[in-house]
Amino acid sequence: HAHTHTHTQNQETAELMSHLSLSLSPPSWDITQKGYEKKRSKLLAPYIPQIHGKIQASSHALLPGSKQHKSRAANTRDERFRSDLHTEAVHAALAKYKERKMPMPSKRRSVLVQSSIEACTPPVLLCPVLSFFLVSSERLSDLFLFFLIPSPLILPSSLPHLSLHGSTCFSPTCSHHITSHLSIFFVLPCLSPPATNPCIFNPYFEGVPVNSRVSNKIQQLLNTLKRPKRPPLREFFVDDFEELLDVQLPDPNQPKPEGQQMTPLEGEPLSVVTNWPPSLPAALQRWGTTQPKSPCLTALDNAGKPVYTLTYGKLWTRSHKLAYTLLNKLTTRNEPLLLPGDRVALVFPNNDPVMFLVAFYGCLLAELVPVPIEVPLTRKDAGSQQIGFLLGSCGVTLALTTDACQKGLPKAQTGEVATFKGWPRLLWFVTDGKHVAKPPKEWHPPIREASNDTAYIEYKTSKEGSTMGITVSHSAMLAQCHALTQACGYTEGETLTNVLDFKREAGLWHGVLTSVMNRMHVISIPYSLMKVNPLSWIQKVHTYKARVAMVKSRDMHWSLLAQKDQRDISLSSLRMLIVADGARGLRPEVICPCASSSEAMTVAIRRPPEMDVPPPGKAVLSMGGLSHSVIRVDTEEKLSVLTVQDVGQAVPGAVVCVVRMEGTPYLCQADEVGEICVSSGSRGVAYYGLPGMTKNIFETVPLTSSGIPISDRPFTRTSLLGFVGPDSLVFVVGKAEGLMVVSGRRHNADDVVATALAVEPMKFVYRGRIAVFSVSVLHDERIVVVAEQRPDASEEDSFQWMSRVLQAIDSIHQIGVYCLALVPANTLPKAPLGGIHISETKQRFLEGALHPCNVLMCPHTCVTNLPKPRQKQPEVGPASMIVGNLVAGKRIAQACGRDVGPLEDNEQFLYIQEVLQWRAQATPDHPLFLVLNAKGAVASTASCLQLHKRAERVAAALMGRLNTGDHVALVYPPGIDLIATFYGCLYAGCVPVTVRPPHPQNLATTLPTVKMIVEVSKSVCILTTQAIMKLLKSKEAIAAVDIKSWPAVMDTDDLPRKKGSQMYKPPTPEMLAYLDFSVSTTGILAGVKMSHAATSALCRSIKLQCELYPSRQIAICLDPYCGLGFALWCLCSVYSGHQSILVPPLEMETNASVWLAAVSQYKVRVTFCSYSVMEMCTKGLGSQTEALRLRNVNLSCVRTCMVVAEERPRIALTQSFSKIFKDLGLSPRAVSTTFGCRVNVAICLQGTAGPDPTTVYVDMRALRHDRVRLVEKGSPHSLPLMESGKILPGVKVIIANTETKGPLGDAHLGEIWVSSPHNATGYYTVYGEEALHADHFNTKLSFGDTQTVWARTGYLGFLRRTELTDASGERHDALYVVGSVDETLELRGMRYHPIDIETSVIRSHKSIGECAVFTWTNLLVVVVELDGSEQEALDLVPLVTNVVLEEHYLIVGVVVVVDPGVIPINSRGEKQRMHLRDGFLADQLDPIYVAYNM
Repeated sequence: HAHTHTHTQNQETAELMSHLSLSLSPPSWDITQKGYEKKRSKLLAPYIPQIHGKIQASSHALLPGSKQHKSRAANTRDERFRSDLHTEAVHAALAKYKERKMPMPSKRRSVLVQSSIEACTPPVLLCPVLSFFLVSSERLSDLFLFFLIPSPLILPSSLPHLSLHGSTCFSPTCSHHITSHLSIFFVLPCLSPPATNPCIFNPYFEGVPVNSRVSNKIQQLLNTLKRPKRPPLREFFVDDFEELLDVQLPDPNQPKPEGQQMTPLEGEPLSVVTNWPPSLPAALQRWGTTQPKSPCLTALDNAGKPVYTLTYGKLWTRSHKLAYTLLNKLTTRNEPLLLPGDRVALVFPNNDPVMFLVAFYGCLLAELVPVPIEVPLTRKDAGSQQIGFLLGSCGVTLALTTDACQKGLPKAQTGEVATFKGWPRLLWFVTDGKHVAKPPKEWHPPIREASNDTAYIEYKTSKEGSTMGITVSHSAMLAQCHALTQACGYTEGETLTNVLDFKREAGLWHGVLTSVMNRMHVISIPYSLMKVNPLSWIQKVHTYKARVAMVKSRDMHWSLLAQKDQRDISLSSLRMLIVADGARGLRPEVICPCASSSEAMTVAIRRPPEMDVPPPGKAVLSMGGLSHSVIRVDTEEKLSVLTVQDVGQAVPGAVVCVVRMEGTPYLCQADEVGEICVSSGSRGVAYYGLPGMTKNIFETVPLTSSGIPISDRPFTRTSLLGFVGPDSLVFVVGKAEGLMVVSGRRHNADDVVATALAVEPMKFVYRGRIAVFSVSVLHDERIVVVAEQRPDASEEDSFQWMSRVLQAIDSIHQIGVYCLALVPANTLPKAPLGGIHISETKQRFLEGALHPCNVLMCPHTCVTNLPKPRQKQPEVGPASMIVGNLVAGKRIAQACGRDVGPLEDNEQFLYIQEVLQWRAQATPDHPLFLVLNAKGAVASTASCLQLHKRAERVAAALMGRLNTGDHVALVYPPGIDLIATFYGCLYAGCVPVTVRPPHPQNLATTLPTVKMIVEVSKSVCILTTQAIMKLLKSKEAIAAVDIKSWPAVMDTDDLPRKKGSQMYKPPTPEMLAYLDFSVSTTGILAGVKMSHAATSALCRSIKLQCELYPSRQIAICLDPYCGLGFALWCLCSVYSGHQSILVPPLEMETNASVWLAAVSQYKVRVTFCSYSVMEMCTKGLGSQTEALRLRNVNLSCVRTCMVVAEERPRIALTQSFSKIFKDLGLSPRAVSTTFGCRVNVAICLQGTAGPDPTTVYVDMRALRHDRVRLVEKGSPHSLPLMESGKILPGVKVIIANTETKGPLGDAHLGEIWVSSPHNATGYYTVYGEEALHADHFNTKLSFGDTQTVWARTGYLGFLRRTELTDASGERHDALYVVGSVDETLELRGMRYHPIDIETSVIRSHKSIGECAVFTWTNLLVVVVELDGSEQEALDLVPLVTNVVLEEHYLIVGVVVVVDPGVIPINSRGEKQRMHLRDGFLADQLDPIYVAYNM
């Protein structure tokens, strides 16, 4: 008989286990093995060939001991598990996506978690590789790069043929502009196959090796973007001025609720219990005195051995002592420290329930309010600051803890417990026996009836990470015990095993409060033991013959997996297994899921079987329906279904209803998901100290559809989302914390986690270490998935897994993932009891502090609310009316500098070399130049006569060897040699070309440029110093260039002192004086021709603007090789006779203060510098202004400090410069910028008179549409623009439309055209390409004033008439430069300036030092320099993508993270974006990481 008995017990256990194993995969059902197989094969039939290999491993077995069961054991460890059915659904969905190749991010070795060779080699391309053609052409700028996309595209068979939206075919002769709507972002399916191959051309091709792996990857990326992802977007209204974000209109076909209004659900009334204690302390007193030997709580150690059993007698006496001590023995200044009603923190570890119980009841007896919190482990735990905020707002001054715990807390140097980040100052009191005093016989704690006073405060963390304290009154606490006792049928003396956290929620309600009420015996199983031995709770149920067990679904899961052949374990004693998180589906009758929230306490619980309740319910719901909050029962044949179990009936004495989640709390319809609300006597009262939030949550008044309140009692929102099903059963489908509303559809984070985990997870990521949350980008929520990667997963594996997760989530939830990040194992912030601290993870993600090791962004898939690409409107054409100076009702945007006035005595000379000869006779000893060295000492000087004499020697040396009109390259360091040889060339009738000498440390990159200028300028001879001459012929030079082809090289160091014969005089001032070569920001080398007439006119214009004459001194810290820098060094002093103090910028590298010290020492009024000089001063001297003041550096003499620039003024730099040096007396009005370009090197220059430069704020969005709209400072999307100085005398400027060449009205963005006597006369190029660029130098308007000849600057800008008056008394016209036309990016039909995107990107993370953007095949590529550790590299990818989306409505295609100094910058401090692009495509940047956004 005994034998049979054991046999049945074992059978029962086995049955329960098998029930668990079936039902634990939450969808539970009654199905035989055969039926199961049949159903499975039917479900998978269409995909069997593709996924045959994958499913074997997960086949399901009924017998717990079977082999397959063991194979499953490894991979289901998670609390948010799903069934194998779900896994198979995911695999089936994945099989639909045939292998689609995505470009894998490339990563530098050192960044790899572990470096595998394959990680650094490009993936094999499955998609067709591009064919490349170069169309040969004489003209460099006509070399367009042709991209032919092979047709037909290889696509999944289910997709129709594609064509590129709005693409056109280009011929090699097509114009210089990318057509506005060539866009790969909006790819629409079209039914006819594409007729021709669409070609994408690129106007900047400069010999990029096109077979690099980067271009392959970009092509892969384009291929992934070409597949139609979403139905085509509707056309939507675009206002003329605004880019409107697409407002997602609800889909007319989406499911809508159709049921009746739900009826509130009432739990059975609370029964009257005779002899029920009037309060919880009263119950403790009763059991402590009448049943002192009765066990109350058994604590286990990490090995599962019982450490201590607390009896009711002990609990009573120990809490009695503690209450006395707290009230009477703690004093400050002879006043008691605590008074009844004060709040006290309880800081107890999870493995010490006994001390916690004593402290909790000790506080209740002393009428103090316990606030249980987690033990802080470090000074910066996740969420610790928020806990500190809660303690502070509750006015907590004392923390109770155990001796062992106090010893383990982080300490300050004094030995006291450290103050945690954001915490108030606390006294720590140890509650162990020796610190507690014995009360005198006459002292008794007050035992009162339960009142509405606060009993305890439970903490809760919101979705955003803020922590609230929920106050629970004595009466609510008593009512909760009453309701739970009735619902669970608790009886006196029962045994209960508890795995839950006893400090809060169900663990506290059942295991600390209700258990004491009913004199039950709790076996407390620490979480640490569960981690070591997941079976411990089952073993304890067996050992202690427990009637009730409290677990989370995760614990059941773990034990199931660990459960091998447990023959000797019987669970027959168990009458009720309470599952605290309402596990979605557990079938055996004893399993009782419950639903609860901290605010409402227990909402619903399935009654134990003996209570004669309806059988459990199950619903298979369509996920699509749920995303619209509609309940649609679905067949299990579908892939995207959610199977849910009920969580039982409403608790006794409660009324439950379901209300709409947003807006007014109307009751839901019967088939609608909403937030569950509860009204009962056993719920929390308020959020402590937060009346506003309390009103929203604890005092909700549900309304019927007609707006009538359903009851006069307030309801509490539970943050549980669900519905009431048949048989009055409550169903929960998710929690508000995990709710993500994307484009109007709702998704549950847990469901998305489950889908991700169903993709062969165990190989790559840790189960349970995965977080899903949403971030708001561009007015919608975007889904982010973060998982911990196993250290042994290779890059390929992880990338493969990531792409499969994206596809699975897309199939099952019809939703795109915005970002998927993998972080190294164990680096995600942890919640107190295991699990991930989601809000902290989200915070780190947004701050760029997550340090992922793999990132995949898919903005192209999920961002569907971008404004519509702009179609260009024809602007004012020749047909529009011009009346006087108005275009269509606006003043024509034109302006001019003041008149030049009559000539002075030295100005009748037609040639600058004649001026020098005249000065050498008239004022021979007048000092013209002073060159300073790094120490600020004078390195060399030149008076008029000295300069003339040195020039004569050079001329004498040249005259015998060269013909007049020959071009001569001058390769000198900045100094007087350069100036003297320049005039020597003019004396000899040669044409000088100044060239920056090669850098001795960097010959490989600088020497080819020298060679190129010498060749392109057709120089027949090079003049230089001996040192540089050696360099040009050195070994290193041979490696860099072909030195045999240098022309004759002459050094001018020791020329004989002989006078040349007759000096050359040009026949006409229109003759060429010199060539000015410079590299533009787009990387194009352009030389312009300056005639003698233009040279004199330029000098004269600058002389007038800056009021220069011989008694003046100006300081120049610029390079002397091209543009205005050259003119100021070599021409202006000779022309105007003023003294120039020359500071070569190279000297700044050894002494950053040399320029400013010189300005101060010589009391200079006018000074010029470059942006790179200004940057060196702000970075190098920012912290040293005090030291400079002590050295008597004083800048109050400066009237105008001009930055010589060919770009939009860098306001941030000029402002920070002004701010830093204000302390040294620099006037905030002094700093301004100049503007010049290739066609005219000096268009604007502030000078000494006239109004200060003005700053305006324009709307960046309007600017993209070529419109200027002025806005207030600080308004969203505002961009500050500073006027580029005053227009020079004799210069006329007009703003013209780049396409129609018609004049534009005031405040319209267009190309700046300039007319002036000092315009250059043309480009000097090799292949006689003047025809190509002729219109740059002589263009006429298409209507209006069609006579004036203008030069096109190639820069966009606008004119604005200000209220200020200029010197002539006229209203002042300000010119604002926005940027170079060649640099602009045409994307989505709009015009973007790289600098605007770069400014946003640099602002997005502290570790981004510099940034440059360019486009390649219509993808926006962002290169960022990382000023930080390499582990931060991947943090930048999402932040860069976010900021560009938010501020510019653009999707970044590729993010490249590089080392500092990789972005090339030219001598003017301008970024060389095209060089960078070529380097990137040729795979030469050695990037730390390249992310291809999908």
